[in-house]
Amino acid sequence: MTDPRLAVVVLAAGQGTRMKSSRPKVLHRLAGLPIVAHVLATARELEPASVVVVVRHERNQVAEAIETALPHAIIVDQDDIPGTGRALEVALAALPEGFDGDVLVLNGDVPLLDVDTLRAFLAEHRNAATPATVMTAMLADPTGYGRILRDPDGHLARIVEQKDATEDERAVGEINAGVYALGVAGLRDHLAALTTENAQAEKYLTDLVAALRAAGSSVCAVPVSEAWLVEGINDRAQLSAAAAKLNSLIVRGWQLAGVTVQDPATTWIDLTVSIEPDVELLPGTQLQGATSVATGAVIGPDSTLVDCEVGVGAVVKRTDATLAVIGAGATVGPFAYLRPGTELAEGGKIGTFVETKNARIGARSKVPHLSYIGDTEVGEGSNIGAGTITANYDGVNKHRTVVGSAVRTGSHNVFVAPVRIGDGAYTGAGTVVRKDVPAGSLAINVAPQRNIAGWVAENRPGTDAAEAAAESGTE
Repeated sequence: MTDPRLAVVVLAAGQGTRMKSSRPKVLHRLAGLPIVAHVLATARELEPASVVVVVRHERNQVAEAIETALPHAIIVDQDDIPGTGRALEVALAALPEGFDGDVLVLNGDVPLLDVDTLRAFLAEHRNAATPATVMTAMLADPTGYGRILRDPDGHLARIVEQKDATEDERAVGEINAGVYALGVAGLRDHLAALTTENAQAEKYLTDLVAALRAAGSSVCAVPVSEAWLVEGINDRAQLSAAAAKLNSLIVRGWQLAGVTVQDPATTWIDLTVSIEPDVELLPGTQLQGATSVATGAVIGPDSTLVDCEVGVGAVVKRTDATLAVIGAGATVGPFAYLRPGTELAEGGKIGTFVETKNARIGARSKVPHLSYIGDTEVGEGSNIGAGTITANYDGVNKHRTVVGSAVRTGSHNVFVAPVRIGDGAYTGAGTVVRKDVPAGSLAINVAPQRNIAGWVAENRPGTDAAEAAAESGTE
């Protein structure tokens, strides 16, 4: 149910220079989604009346990601006045006229903060009936964060940024998590009064605390239970740490839902993946994108599936697959490469060192070894011999190969597309199929074998081969 007295503001205007990246910081991916999408998903779960996102750096890229993650979000642009205080000021101007509830301020680079923690924080703010509540955390290394300074009674006195702090203030371990619950009443006037007279020449949102205290208002500071919940992402090392933490939570969630994960440390699962109970994930498995895995399937070891569908009881071993469908009871690998458009039907097999692309392989059909099958359709119950290649490209266009049902093709075949092999047909080993093979026919085009006696002794005298032939008495 929508909370008509709640608006969420997400601050996503920063450049993130410490990432040293051409990509905006909030668009770096975490468990399959941009960092900012995690924050927006949490905001959506709070069911506020409005979500406002403040953008500036690489505005169009960030706005596109926001619209994808939360289409109804209100996107506003921060002007040339820098700082989080100014960002909140322009966000408030975008709220519907007459809104007089609470504003929850979140950071677009703090993706692990969960909805339950925020609900509890918001409840404390409302119970205290103060104009502002600040979320804090205790860190062993608070470097880079604003410090929480309390008065002798333990109440929040002010927040000082790292660059403006004294040596004693920098020794304080309680930090500002950058999450605020603020009553709108009177907030706009206080924000307008903030200045840029500080080390970074920015309008600090943290200065709002001092302004409220100076006006005689109290401000609550509520510590979060676990510091990692509010850790921001400012560089690649922090991105990696956040990814590992989030992945551990995702893996544990699937384990509790009935999925066997043999080695959680080497198993990576995106948030967008779906897995049914009694699936087994072996070490080195990565499930990404919109991948879904049905009950009883075994994935791994050392397999990466991106946007794939795996059926009941299928086995996928040491495989790289993207946009592929693997049917119930099918087997794939080891060392298979499934490119987009691969569809392996129930009970089928794509075996060792096989590459497929845009290929439909029918029920119980097998491509066991050392083959490339591209732009191909294979019927039911067929067997493609080892070392088969579908020559699907003529230098200009791609063409299709169609193999019927109950076909048996020999080893080391080349199917020069477009070509059709009829139901029940056979092809001989080493055959190059350049024209259609009728149903029930045998296609063979290998020249008769010719043995030239004494060729080695005559043409390779003195070699090991010649000596071995001489010793056998059959030069």
